Amino acid sequence: MFTIDTLNETTNEQFIEIVGGIFEHSPWIAEKATKAKPFSSIDQLFQEMVNIVENSSTNQKLTLIKAHPNLGERISMTTHSINEQKGAGLQDLTPDEYEKLINLNKQYMDKFAFPFIMAVRGKNKHQIYEAMESRIHHQKDTEFQTALKEIYKIARLRLEEKMRDKPVYKT
Repeated sequence: MFTIDTLNETTNEQFIEIVGGIFEHSPWIAEKATKAKPFSSIDQLFQEMVNIVENSSTNQKLTLIKAHPNLGERISMTTHSINEQKGAGLQDLTPDEYEKLINLNKQYMDKFAFPFIMAVRGKNKHQIYEAMESRIHHQKDTEFQTALKEIYKIARLRLEEKMRDKPVYKT
């Protein structure tokens, strides 16, 4: 784990290595965030990264959304995604549950042309199914914004895993 002070002392390359995976397959966000160093808090760092995304083009945002895997897919994923989906039980679905999830993912992708994104930590497969079944009825613009909000939740959780607010002093 890192403190904000130790993160501020890193080179740009080290900074990108440490926080480049906070946003799925999108180290460009961390690259831009290096320009705002030093950060006074984890909150400030996180908000800077969110602002970078918010101020990026629609195409960059869509690329960020598409960088996320479909939930429950048995494909190569980042360690973060594997652990998050495993915690929600998505890596241990029965064949019927897996088929249901794949069908919901397909319907969602057919309608929106980007993957269903949800911060699944603390959720179970039933809550995920319900969210998918509900959100499939959204308009594309609404769902695009919802996907970004979920990405921010995921990124915040990932950042908190890497960071701690204060240094730990040994006595």
